[in-house]
Amino acid sequence: MEQKELKKLLEEVASGQTDIDSAMLKLKIEPFEDLGFAKVDHHRGIRQGAAEVIYGAGKTPEQITKIAEKLHDGGQKTVLITRMSKEAAKVVGEKLPLTYHEIAKIGIVGEMPKPDTKSNIVIASGGTSDMSVAEEAALTAEALGSRVTRLYDVGVAGLHRLLSHAEDIMSAKVIIAVAGMEGALASVVGGLADCPVIAVPTSVGYGASFGGLSALLSMLNSCASGVSVVNIDNGFGAGYLANMINRIGE
Repeated sequence: MEQKELKKLLEEVASGQTDIDSAMLKLKIEPFEDLGFAKVDHHRGIRQGAAEVIYGAGKTPEQITKIAEKLHDGGQKTVLITRMSKEAAKVVGEKLPLTYHEIAKIGIVGEMPKPDTKSNIVIASGGTSDMSVAEEAALTAEALGSRVTRLYDVGVAGLHRLLSHAEDIMSAKVIIAVAGMEGALASVVGGLADCPVIAVPTSVGYGASFGGLSALLSMLNSCASGVSVVNIDNGFGAGYLANMINRIGE
């Protein structure tokens, strides 16, 4: 159960649409369920506003299936699975209603919610090679209910491509800038926007980029105000944080 569902339940009790015993029954589920290899957090949505997300890397397909099944059966309409392999998706999809996004390595059990925010998240990526991380961010934000606009392949090597989307950039509530190489995109976007910019360094680049470290350090040293940085290739973290910012005041 998420915060908006809890609020709706309490409003129904207050208006007499739902009786107290029925409401208590919905809330009686244990805060977590111990599966032996995992403790499934059923109350994450109530505490944090967003339900538990499954990190797929390092888990067996059977473990992912069991965790997702418990979350879905517990009332979680959208179960997000990140860093999920194609092989794991095949196994999980045989037992659960899974949609798999191979580029982002994201699986979604259940339904993708319709956007319930008026404001918008813009996700800009430097090049096509950064798309996997950008899509991880985009799908994460969409799975949490945010409205997303994608601006892909708008890196600084062809600045006119980014500037052609000036209206999108200047009307966004929050922007995610995803780039490898020298990571300059975040500073350029930060100099154009009046909203928070979340920079995501990627491991894309030649040898001296040190697997994304070059982009990370460039973004950390950005001279543009309002730019914050998440870890290398952490599209999920950026998408999650952007959704939180996007909901402020909604």
